[in-house]
Amino acid sequence: QVQLVESGGGLAQPGGSLRLSCAASISIGSFYAMGWYRQVPGKQRELVATITSGSMINYADSVKGRFTLSRDHALNTVYLQMSSLKPEDTAVYYCNAFRYFVDGTKSDYWGQGTQVTVSS
Repeated sequence: QVQLVESGGGLAQPGGSLRLSCAASISIGSFYAMGWYRQVPGKQRELVATITSGSMINYADSVKGRFTLSRDHALNTVYLQMSSLKPEDTAVYYCNAFRYFVDGTKSDYWGQGTQVTVSS
């Protein structure tokens, strides 16, 4: 059973920073891609940033230049460094990973979510 455990959410002031962590129960090299999504009540979950096994990183336009995605293979952890936070960054942030199997099937995994609140 693959598990993704997030940590690092909380309250930050506008302009402040937070770092989210997502620890996987298996080698992150097993995944085709990992990343972060966020969701606010009444809205669809949206992509924040993803990284592929080939190290290609994709950021949502709304976070480019402010958020940085990184990973540590030794710790099987992906990080999201969030800076210059804005109130509109307030959401539940979810870690995601997926992988393909030799038979062509795909498995998608989600963390439990961590709340990020940006407010003065």
